[in-house]
Amino acid sequence: MSKVIVTGGAGFIGSHVVDMLLENHHEVLVIDNLSSGKRENINPGATFIEMDICSDQIDAVFDNFRPDYVAHLAAQIDVRKSVTDPIFDAKVNVLGGINLLNSSVKYDVQKFIFSSTGGAIYGETDTLPVPETYQPRPMSPYGTSKLAFEHYLELYQRLYGLKYLILRLPNVYGPRQSPEGEAGVCSILTGLMLKGKKPVLYGHGTPQRDYVFVKDIARAFLLGLDKATDETLNLGSARGTTVREIFDIIADILGYQGEPELAPLRPGEVQNIYITGDKAREILGWQPQIDLCTGLTETVEFIKGGLV
Repeated sequence: MSKVIVTGGAGFIGSHVVDMLLENHHEVLVIDNLSSGKRENINPGATFIEMDICSDQIDAVFDNFRPDYVAHLAAQIDVRKSVTDPIFDAKVNVLGGINLLNSSVKYDVQKFIFSSTGGAIYGETDTLPVPETYQPRPMSPYGTSKLAFEHYLELYQRLYGLKYLILRLPNVYGPRQSPEGEAGVCSILTGLMLKGKKPVLYGHGTPQRDYVFVKDIARAFLLGLDKATDETLNLGSARGTTVREIFDIIADILGYQGEPELAPLRPGEVQNIYITGDKAREILGWQPQIDLCTGLTETVEFIKGGLV
């Protein structure tokens, strides 16, 4: 049994990572400031500390818990917010991350697993699906801050020998993703349809994204404890799905009869991005297992339950 700190463990993806670690008999400490995460998402089997990753008390948490691993998912994830407030984005995603790195080095963490982004880090590309070897050209401060922290991880490996694993995530969807949030098109569309409101499809419904179910993503973090050291891996399905296709599947599940409003893309958003998963399959033994219709049905049922 290993001891694992999960930052952002009250959040959508982080809480599923916590669940999977506990199911596999690891001891878990969750650090989350609850700015977007929810207390009810936290598995009661985990220890919880309400704290910002930028806090000067982080060091004391590491000193007390002495983790073997860190799974770092706490982040500012809203692309639009990063455009309007890039300083805040960098404070959380770069400075907060460095705060964790310093404590990880000090207390001999075996490996630091980082939740990066495959959706925002590459930018507009001339290759689809995008492999890890593609030169990142992010279109937003959010993608830039994630890329900057990847470089810090590589630096800390060179300077201090801190082992790392960078997981570049696609569009992740599933239970616990907030329909009220600024990110997560599947949950947002579901929430609007359930309320009888007209959803807006940005990019006129044509942008393609790579949608992978949250429990598949959580499994990659579990596998990463023992595999894929000092690697950068895409967790993609290598398939692009348009926003309109997502709308149609959810509408069919719900029996929604309305038509969406179509609007242009917003600043910082990419037209088409979907990423490979070949390297993760080869090195990590990972690939998506939940198909889109099954995953969306489970997502819709979860959101419906929260609105009853």
